[in-house]
Amino acid sequence: MAVRVIADDAEALAVAASLAEEFRAGAAERDAERRLPRAELDRLSESGLLAVTVPAEYGGADVSAVTLAEVFRLLGSADASLAQIPQSHFAYVNVIRRQGDAEQRKFFYAELLAGRRFGNAQSEAGTRHVQDIRTRLAPRPDGSYLLTGVKNYCTGALFADWIPVLALADDDRPHVAYVPRDAEGLTVVDDWDGMGQRTTASGTVRLEGVVVPGDRVLPHHLTFEGPQLHGATAQLLHAAIDAGIADGALAEAAEFVRTKSRPWFESGLESAADDPLLIQRFGELALEVRAAGALLREAGRAVDAAHGDLTDASAAEASVAVAAAKVRAAEAAVSVAGALFEVSGTRSALNALNLHRHWRDARTHTLHDPTRWKVQHIGRYVLNGTLPPRHGLL
Repeated sequence: MAVRVIADDAEALAVAASLAEEFRAGAAERDAERRLPRAELDRLSESGLLAVTVPAEYGGADVSAVTLAEVFRLLGSADASLAQIPQSHFAYVNVIRRQGDAEQRKFFYAELLAGRRFGNAQSEAGTRHVQDIRTRLAPRPDGSYLLTGVKNYCTGALFADWIPVLALADDDRPHVAYVPRDAEGLTVVDDWDGMGQRTTASGTVRLEGVVVPGDRVLPHHLTFEGPQLHGATAQLLHAAIDAGIADGALAEAAEFVRTKSRPWFESGLESAADDPLLIQRFGELALEVRAAGALLREAGRAVDAAHGDLTDASAAEASVAVAAAKVRAAEAAVSVAGALFEVSGTRSALNALNLHRHWRDARTHTLHDPTRWKVQHIGRYVLNGTLPPRHGLL
């Protein structure tokens, strides 16, 4: 596979915009048939976008957080499932950047520049809460580990070359084991049946005595022992996906009204697009989309500023800015995707058109973590100066 090496932010945005248009064409059909996007993911690998956060000294573009968020917003506007798949990829690239040693960085950055994909095996079902991890890394005499556990909601694992697995070592602290997709004892089960994001293949990963070399395990717990941007960066990409869903839904609603809707008889108009009541509603929806986009860009700038001067204060500003963007983008995604039917009329509800995929994707993706807690952290920060917690979800 010939893989492009992207040189800078401008090239990354141009490639993302081109791919978004390419992916948009088949998005409704892929979702309706739950046809997994293997060919599209290969195109994503070939494009070089999966390596855009590799540092310049290792041959990458090292794009800004603003640019990375815009890449995800563009992809999300075209196909929210496709945009969701590499979200964890970039989160675990960040773990390598923060906790990897020189040899680990050299190895994995070369893998990324060659188009390799990271999946994820992070969450578990049936535990007390999202950070109650039961998967274990047991040390062996030769310095390797034995990895055992069951993971759920493993977006991208089915398509991955490497699956980062969140597990507790014998010190009961979280580590990340980078495991080849074809490792003995590792099984990926395609059992995701969510109403939305149907083609993310966010299924189950079973780990039965998987041997992991010592140099493929990183001490993730160290990430949270000082100021960090792991959570802010990961959440920024989630916010970008939601902003993209809102943007895509609004664009599709406008196209539908212009080309397929009939005017309401009481308007006396020849075109639904000339109805002043619809014009007003589209203006209101555009404000929601623009507000989400503006907060997303502001959050990206806060993450970039903190990356250049990482302190408790700058990390807090980044986390709060991202939290605000995530709340607004989640609201816009659900609201605008639902309003698509309001402005488009009865015909828009036909299954054959599959316009409801936008709302299903929005409603499913925005359940990732509760925005009500983000509002709480924003309020505590503004009112009492309480710094946001360091737990990777803010």
